[in-house]
Amino acid sequence: MAILNIEGVKKEYAEKITTFEQVANEYQSKYDGTIALVTENGRIRELFKRVSKDANIDFILLNNPIGHKTYARSAIMLLVKAYYDVLGKKGDERVMVEFVVGNGYYITCKGSVKASKELCEKVKARMQELVKENIPYMKESMSKDDAIALFAKNHLQDKVSLLKYRRSSSVNVYHLDDYYDYYYGYMLPSTGYVKWFDLIPYDEGFMLTIPYQKEPTTLRPFEDRPNLFKALKSSSEWNEKMEVSTVGALNDVICRCEINDLILVQEALQERRIGEIAHDIVNRGGVKFVMIAGPSSSGKTTFSHRLSVELRTYGLKPHPIGVDDYFVNREDTPKDENGDYNFECLEAIDVEQFNKDMSALLRGERVELPTFNFKAGKREYKGNFKQLGPDDVLVIEGIHGLNPKMSYSLPDESKYKIYISALTSINIDEHNRIPTTDGRLLRRMVRDARTRGTNAQTTISMWPSVRRGEEENIFPFQENADAMFNSILIYELAAFKTYAEPLLFDIPEGTPEYYEAKRLLRFLEYFVAIDPKVVPINSICREFIGGSYFNV
Repeated sequence: MAILNIEGVKKEYAEKITTFEQVANEYQSKYDGTIALVTENGRIRELFKRVSKDANIDFILLNNPIGHKTYARSAIMLLVKAYYDVLGKKGDERVMVEFVVGNGYYITCKGSVKASKELCEKVKARMQELVKENIPYMKESMSKDDAIALFAKNHLQDKVSLLKYRRSSSVNVYHLDDYYDYYYGYMLPSTGYVKWFDLIPYDEGFMLTIPYQKEPTTLRPFEDRPNLFKALKSSSEWNEKMEVSTVGALNDVICRCEINDLILVQEALQERRIGEIAHDIVNRGGVKFVMIAGPSSSGKTTFSHRLSVELRTYGLKPHPIGVDDYFVNREDTPKDENGDYNFECLEAIDVEQFNKDMSALLRGERVELPTFNFKAGKREYKGNFKQLGPDDVLVIEGIHGLNPKMSYSLPDESKYKIYISALTSINIDEHNRIPTTDGRLLRRMVRDARTRGTNAQTTISMWPSVRRGEEENIFPFQENADAMFNSILIYELAAFKTYAEPLLFDIPEGTPEYYEAKRLLRFLEYFVAIDPKVVPINSICREFIGGSYFNV
């Protein structure tokens, strides 16, 4: 932390230091990573802000989650600016940030212009020119009415719809030269900071790649994940068909009292997809193990119940199995670098016993399955015997379900692997996407408070550890899945708002989790809340807000 007395700084450096960027430049050599933002007396400030008072200043680097989001946001604005510089802003030409695949942001062209290799090369070249020109990102506060008029003039109806529901009378608008846009979050001070990116043609659009958070100055080649991309694109196309691709459009539906119809259609779509997966399992023949894996708060439990119902309509007899029941005893659980138990690594599971039991079941033998006593920290046997008949299927839920090492002894033809996650939802507007991790974090926060009495501060503090476990044990194997299921519900954040806001307001200022709580509260402000009573009792949403028909 840099403790600065501004009067002292002025005496030492005369009038040289007037912005936080100049302060950051004085201290940059002491840090391995690039400084992206500062905190001034506990408040996040962009580097182009002016220093005004005595302050305790700390620096946020690009390898910090907040710093990485700032880099991504700045790169996106750079791209959109370059796109309009190449094409001109004459009418219906628009560019939309759809979703993220690995280190790539999938970008599509809307309006009369179609994506092409030639257009991609021109936009990339213009982006590189803008980086060399080092144009400052400028923030301007204007009245909400003026901002709406500005975006209406530029045919950005998504931003008009979004700002229409904003309670504040003023709006912070960013601009690069004569290009104005609205962004949810902070910006870097200038385009010269956005040094590491690539833009490549992909599918029907472009893929904008940036560094991963852990290596903020190293640009890795784009790693294609075709199955994941297909699932994400399918969801985005459905949102577009329903004309609910952005938060503003969702709010319009809610305010027109049409939300019940949207909920019914969304739930029917998920039911149809679950039915398609069940049909594929039956048609494949010989499947005895349905293995379901996904990151935290994906809705795995509700999904497994609903899939089991669908399988029963085909005459099958599904039986739920939890991989967690095969945890090694507590004293044998591996520990992480901090000395804490690592329950998410594969070594925390008795893989040998799991394979021994599953292989015996596959041979038709009668097997006693364990139950893990989480309070005592040990496996127990309580007479839970299983024997598979011709129509019996085991539905196995656990984070390692897609890892080949988890079920190494079972023949591939006996397994059907499903990856489930809250993959993609609506976007805030066409240039501001909602990270999938935000939706899952809010899901977990609401559920933890309801079922475990855990406050939001604790949930947020644990989230980085949860994410590390997912990146190590789940995401590398998602392309191994036979089917992918997007568990996100287009309306769910409007339903979570009522539950999440009080939990977030309870996080005290000055704590490490306060910044994240404040960011999520600002994010939830965009949504018009809906009455949770309209959520169906078999919905995945009920796994988190309560009132589910299933025992979740």
